[in-house]
Amino acid sequence: MALTADLAKVLDKQYEDGTLIEILDAPVSALSGVSEGDAQKLKDALGIKTVRDLGRNKYFRTAAALLDLHNAS
Repeated sequence: MALTADLAKVLDKQYEDGTLIEILDAPVSALSGVSEGDAQKLKDALGIKTVRDLGRNKYFRTAAALLDLHNAS
């Protein structure tokens, strides 16, 4: 199944045309709405430096799974 996404809505402009690997390896601040200060707080608190780290983080994954379960009920 092919998936599409409008990355312009979720990424800062300089990352919109990056490959998936480049986006995953980008700093968390590449996500639209995440400031450099926010990214620093994530790094200090949870060791999250990249979009990939954020996606792999057990706390964020757990929260997302719980929300998915709620939305499915």
